[in-house]
Amino acid sequence: MNCSRIVTVYFSPTHTSRRIAREVARGTGLGLLEEIDLTCDPGCDPIALPQDALILLAAPVYGGRVAPTALERLARLRGQGQAAVALVVYGNRDYEDALLELSDRAKDWGLIPVAAGAFIGEHSYSRPSLPVAEGRPDEDDLKRCRDFAAAVMGKLHRCGSPEQACDFPVKGSRPYKALKPSTPQAPITLPEKCLQCGSCLKRCPTQAIFRAADGSIDTDKGRCIKCCACVKDCPAQARVFDTPFSEFLHTHFSARREPEFFL
Repeated sequence: MNCSRIVTVYFSPTHTSRRIAREVARGTGLGLLEEIDLTCDPGCDPIALPQDALILLAAPVYGGRVAPTALERLARLRGQGQAAVALVVYGNRDYEDALLELSDRAKDWGLIPVAAGAFIGEHSYSRPSLPVAEGRPDEDDLKRCRDFAAAVMGKLHRCGSPEQACDFPVKGSRPYKALKPSTPQAPITLPEKCLQCGSCLKRCPTQAIFRAADGSIDTDKGRCIKCCACVKDCPAQARVFDTPFSEFLHTHFSARREPEFFL
């Protein structure tokens, strides 16, 4: 199969899914790269994908499933039988049914999955005092991205067409794991540290952060998806998310996990 370019499509509040997608793209050896960043794009217009491209779909895992907001935005994609690779990124606990779910949904969007990979990224709830996959993806992870990409390209060259490359197993179960109702929570702003720079407003993927009438930074808990992009990106460390789940994750899921690939 001949692909003249590669297109990465991602939802990546803390930039980890984007980093994984870019490294896999690099490993394919395809020179032309187009990125479609849906992180802060709540639009509804369909997105037509180029016919001559290999499509990389990358999204974070929330509770063993693909992040719901990511699926909502990826559903705008309109494929025409292009080969696709599903990539999920999880915070060292487990990805459960997320990779299977993303592969299945890719078919709904007109794509043909030919490979899938699950990667580890620093958990959104990780803190310096309670690290969970701190610093991931690291250099070894990125090398694994490139090795995986080379294996995908080898498979496509051998098979000749997406249809001939689509028969492969993916870890997960159907029906997918039920998502638990989300408890309305959100990071808070420490007024004594806040620089009023507005960085958190720009980085919030659901526009949950706003300036209150008194000029302070506030958050709509009903819209917050607890991605912690505002916490990770705040230049003054003025955004914090205090959840006991950080300690639980640190205690039970600190042992290093490795990427898993399916071709």
